[in-house]
Amino acid sequence: MKVVLDHLTKKFPSRNKKGDTVTAVSDFCFEVPDGSLIGLLGPSGCGKSTALNLICGLEKPTSGRIFFGDDDVTNLPPENRGVGLVFQNYALYPHLTVRQNILFPLQNLKGKDRLSKAEMLKKADEAAKLVQIEQLMDRKPSEMSGGQQQRVAIARALVKLPRVLLLDEPLSNLDARLRLQTREEIRRIQRDTGITTIFVTHDQEEAMSISDLIVVMKAGVIQQIGKPQEVYDDPANLFVAKFLGTPPINVFEGRVAGGKLFLGEDEVLRITGVDDQAVWVGVRPEGFIPQEAGPLGCSLAGVEVMGRDTSVVSTHPAAESVSIRSIITAEHRIDRDAETVRFALKPNKVFLFRRDSEERIPFEAV
Repeated sequence: MKVVLDHLTKKFPSRNKKGDTVTAVSDFCFEVPDGSLIGLLGPSGCGKSTALNLICGLEKPTSGRIFFGDDDVTNLPPENRGVGLVFQNYALYPHLTVRQNILFPLQNLKGKDRLSKAEMLKKADEAAKLVQIEQLMDRKPSEMSGGQQQRVAIARALVKLPRVLLLDEPLSNLDARLRLQTREEIRRIQRDTGITTIFVTHDQEEAMSISDLIVVMKAGVIQQIGKPQEVYDDPANLFVAKFLGTPPINVFEGRVAGGKLFLGEDEVLRITGVDDQAVWVGVRPEGFIPQEAGPLGCSLAGVEVMGRDTSVVSTHPAAESVSIRSIITAEHRIDRDAETVRFALKPNKVFLFRRDSEERIPFEAV
């Protein structure tokens, strides 16, 4: 099911007495392709959960329209939209068994949609098998782990075969290993069912690992839409560059002068296509190459060997943050006792941004 959000805006009244409003979602325009898994990504308070609530009908938009396929569902109540919603806190009924929790949405169907008891039990069993909890059907939520409870919540959302599946930070209550396992399961289930799925998270690693497309948001406004790797490799602005990536991108105060890029006093690249100006320079952690005579000199603060890779922690007077983190292959040997370390930079891992608007500045390395 294709989902179209057409100039969607949601404003809430402010708590002050001036009658001001707070814009949670601003002029949101996006088409979710049929059968895809989309990640709504951004920091807390960016409007991603509000956007999800607008799609499912828990909130009404201030302006704009919502379409499921060719159907305008903007004013349709949630129960008539054909959505399945999985909450952050699972929202399972503690006094009911797993089977009863999964059956609950089916038991509330009315009229021509009403199913027989045998049909409901069959659908509940199918949903349980899909999320691999068929052996837990007689347990209650208190007798299950967090990951198992999350699977019950997903099965309950899927049992009616919704047109659209909405997941609101479904992994935030799980430990690291369970998060990894469950996100892989969500991807598998989505592919098996082909249901259009919108996944809200503040964790960029989650969004990038399982999404077909990601939508990066800030203060209710879409910053960039694209395939995860494409957005990582080609950020539209400094916010997107900072938000995606672990460890995060290293940001420097830089300047372009006479076709040369400087970080502080270090001339690090020769470039074309950029006028002389002060810029923000972002360098991905994997964009550093240790070289004895490299153009960028940093004060060495520490070396962390992580098996396959080595993390070099250093400082530089032009760096925005206290420390710079560079990820290099274990083949390179760094003298832990040295006071300085020098790097060359990979041009495709270096990004320039305007000082005022923080928009990306394209360039070519010579």
